[in-house]
Amino acid sequence: MMTDIVYKIVPETLWRQAKEKGVFEGAGIDLRDGYIHFSTGTQARETARLYFAGVAGLMLVAVNAPALGEALKFEPSRGGDLFPHLYGPLSLAAVLWEMPLLIGADGVHAFPEKMP
Repeated sequence: MMTDIVYKIVPETLWRQAKEKGVFEGAGIDLRDGYIHFSTGTQARETARLYFAGVAGLMLVAVNAPALGEALKFEPSRGGDLFPHLYGPLSLAAVLWEMPLLIGADGVHAFPEKMP
């Protein structure tokens, strides 16, 4: 396992629907690609910058990577870096915490200070 915590950036409305269902099946890009895209702590800021710049109404969800078992694969993606991909739905039992991913005064999403 590459890291114990992986992160998902997801629209708040989609996350709310997942909480009602008890499972997150993925956003549009996840459904298209056949797996749920996650980032490590060091990758999440760049993911937000590249794919969610200026987008409000997002949630940052931290997930216990070991709880996902063998369905979580670390595979080469952007720049050859290994990214976590979940082949299957995300059980909300694996979620450690969630928080709104707000945009700071500088126009950049504000991540928790303690996040790697």
